[in-house]
Amino acid sequence: MAPALADVAPHVSCDQLIRYWFEGDAHLDEALLLQLAEVRASGVPLHLATVQEHERASYLWDTLKLRDRFDDIHYAAQLGVSKPSQDFYAAVEQRVGLPASAIAFIDDTEKNVEAARARGWNAALWTPGATLNTLIPELSD
Repeated sequence: MAPALADVAPHVSCDQLIRYWFEGDAHLDEALLLQLAEVRASGVPLHLATVQEHERASYLWDTLKLRDRFDDIHYAAQLGVSKPSQDFYAAVEQRVGLPASAIAFIDDTEKNVEAARARGWNAALWTPGATLNTLIPELSD
């Protein structure tokens, strides 16, 4: 990246660009996080399954402190495969030690939800303003 930046923006370092990207693309859905906190408080473990590379995953986990809101993170660079590949979902199952039928999953991309459903997960499409009780009623039982 450094050679490209030297050509197009010599006044910007790689670290500055990455920081700008991470901070500018960090839009947490606080309403969703509050709903998830209630689920977690009821004893249901929460896992974050995301398509990230190592530095971005670390930023989400450590800097944005998602580690305080989830029990673990499973991300593409760590797993060596990405959503919507069935191998991604299989790798998450192996890491969490649960069968597909025991996993509830929400995602904001339809193809990822469809892939999770094909795997046997209870999956729903998240849209702003949605509620977990409506999307996955089993979580409120």
